Parts: sequence; C-alpha cells; structure tokens
Amino acid sequence: MLTEDYRQIFLRGIPMMDLRAPVEFAQGAFPGAVNLPLMSDEERAKVGTCYKQQGQEAAIKLGHQLVSGSIRAQRMAAWAEFVRQHPDGVLYCFRGGLRSQTVQRWLHEAGIDYPRVIGGYKAMRTFLIETIEQAATECQLVVVGGMTGTGKTDVITRLDHAIDLEGLANHRGSAFGKRSTPQPTNIEFENRIAIDLLRKRDAGHQQFVLEDESRAIGSCSLPLHAAMQTAPLVWLEDSFENRVERILRDYVVSQLDDHIALHGTEQGFERYAEQLLKSLAGITKRLGGERYQRLHAIMQEALAQQRDSGEVARHRDWIAGLLHEYYDPMYAFQRQSKGERIVFAGEQQAVVEFLRERARSGIA
Repeated sequence: MLTEDYRQIFLRGIPMMDLRAPVEFAQGAFPGAVNLPLMSDEERAKVGTCYKQQGQEAAIKLGHQLVSGSIRAQRMAAWAEFVRQHPDGVLYCFRGGLRSQTVQRWLHEAGIDYPRVIGGYKAMRTFLIETIEQAATECQLVVVGGMTGTGKTDVITRLDHAIDLEGLANHRGSAFGKRSTPQPTNIEFENRIAIDLLRKRDAGHQQFVLEDESRAIGSCSLPLHAAMQTAPLVWLEDSFENRVERILRDYVVSQLDDHIALHGTEQGFERYAEQLLKSLAGITKRLGGERYQRLHAIMQEALAQQRDSGEVARHRDWIAGLLHEYYDPMYAFQRQSKGERIVFAGEQQAVVEFLRERARSGIA
C-alpha cells in the first residue's frame, strides 16, 4: 500500500507515523505527526558509520541486529498500537526508503497492512515549500500594519482569510513577544504556514491578510516576507489609552497567567518577571543607557507592586514610556516610508469590514 497524495494527507489531517530517528524529528516535523522511530539516535549513528565504512549490505545487516529480539517486539507493539488508534493513517521515513519499507513489511508479516508515503518526509516537505511559493505568486496578499498595541492580531483572528503568523510562530513578534512555551523550529513554522495556506485555498480563499512583520518572528524566519513588502497595506489606528491597556492585557496579565498555568504561582511569577526584564534588556542599545535605566527601575517597581498586591497599574508607566519614546517614533517612520502602499486606515471594526469587503469583491 503506497500513497503520494500529499495534498490530501495535509488537507485531511491524516495521522502520520514518523519513523525517523528522534534527532531528525526534533529538527522539524509535521503538525500532529508522532515519532515512533525504527532506530534510536545511537543505533542510527552506528548504522551510518557502518554504511560509510563497509557499504549498504553490511549496514542493513547491522540494523537488523540492533533492532531485534525484545527491542523489535517493543517497537512493533508501539507501531501496532498506533495503527489500532489511527487506522486511516500513514507511515514514512526520511525518503520513503529502507526504514519505512522495513517497518511496513514487518507490519504486513504481523497481519497489518498500512500505507507508506512515497518519497517520505523529504517529498512532503518539498510539497509544502512549493505550496508557500505558489501562494506567494498566485494569491493576493494584504498586510495589516499599525502602531504597537493597536490590536493587529485581534484583526487577524477575526478574519477567515487571514494567516496568523504570530500564532503559528508562537511569538508576539516584538522584543517582548516571547511566550511561556517554546517556539517551533523554523522548519515546523514553515510547515504550519504551508498547511494553513493549503487548507484556506482549498476552502476557496485566494486573498490572504497577514500582519506586518519583520524578517523573523522571534527565532522563526518568515518565508513570505519578500512577497509582503510589495503588498497593499492597511493601517490600523487606535487611541493611545486603548493601546496601553491592550499591551497591559497581552504582555502583563495574560503573560503572567500563562506562566502560572505552566509553573505554579511562585515559580510562574519568577519566570514571568525574569522574561519581562530580559525583554527590556534586549533593547538596551536601542534605548540608550539613561532611558533603559529609568524604564528598568519603573518595571522593577511595577513587578514588586504586582507581586505584593496583584495590582498592575504601575506597569502602565513603563508601557507608556516605551510607546512614547521608542515604539511610536519607529512606527511613525515606517508609516511614512510605506505610505504609498496604504490603501485604507481606520480603527479595528472599520478595518475588519474593509478587509472582508475587499475579499468578497476580489480587489487585488
């Protein structure tokens, strides 16, 4: 049983048994794939060394020796259980070669027939890269920009035809954007974008709204960045007071809640406070020494107040200071430099309605 219908695998979210070694899986995987390797990292390294020194036949023989007896029985049980839980799934290795062929044959000998992906991980990964490239050239992109705190992500989440780049990268996209849980690898980030584009195009969307981003969102490089630089720009506006409150909600209140949910009250607060202070330190050079020291002192006071009483009012002071003295001048320059691309400007509801109507009318 073979399949190379990569499109349907990703459109339908078909369960995937990834037989690559853990080190390969950690470098990049598909969403929802389960790593049930034929060989451990150590076993794979030994077989690789044997292949280089003695050739393929000796390497295959060593692989069968390493994965035999109780080890083979244990791994067979895990593969059989995956098949039992996911009878509609597929299995693959890196290139659809010996590893996946071996496991498929062993399962068949045990009375289990399970589809193997032709070309394996590499072919599916190539398909997803091409999906991004095709979308960049065939689809209409619209970018949402605006000052820090205007709620660009809020606009993105309200639109069926938007790609939530920051959500897919698990990062809010600024110096303070790191979340309480890790980011995906760059490969995984690209895979997530490709699958989102594939599914939305299959649903009939040919225009996509994306938030204005730099070349990287945290540690994830943005594959659509070049195409976004020439796309029409919609500029989101809001009052200074609303922006401060939104930043307070996202970067203080919600961030602390996330850390506490993961690490408990005491350790969660420590990690949250450490991350906030580290984020400010990360832009020391751009702020300048005096400004950094002043904002750092305010932030420390705000954290002490929050720890003692739960009160977050003092955080508004460093947020307002950063907006006035750092972010707003930078974004004002960006708006001026990108002015000829701006096709609409307004507050959140007006922007959402404009983008929905633009998609309905098919305006490029």
